[in-house]
Amino acid sequence: MFSLLDLIGRIFISSFFLFSAASKIIAYDTTLGWMGQTMPGFLLIPTIVIEIVFPTFIILGYRTRLASGMLALFCLATAFIFHFDFSYHTEIIAFLKNLGLAGGLFFLVVNGPKDFVLIKKKRYVKL
Repeated sequence: MFSLLDLIGRIFISSFFLFSAASKIIAYDTTLGWMGQTMPGFLLIPTIVIEIVFPTFIILGYRTRLASGMLALFCLATAFIFHFDFSYHTEIIAFLKNLGLAGGLFFLVVNGPKDFVLIKKKRYVKL
């Protein structure tokens, strides 16, 4: 039961990034213009790749700790680079959302995936 909840949690936390990547692809020019105000536009492609590859790893349970750690750092960087203008209420909410996501991802870094994983590690028994 708890392993199933772990999988559902991994899907939920990863779905945000997958939908975000899809919206960046769909509205590529708009996103490029918005992102270009703060950072070089060529970083949009790596951003989309990060938002697809690492969440997929988390869902599959493949290198979950590494993928979660990288996404947590990505969330923190995004919060401080794009959402640090606290004069707007929506930016405060976006900032806190990114901190919350980073917190959940750090939880995955510490605990790792449970049973529903792509590749299970072999456990050796001492005789």
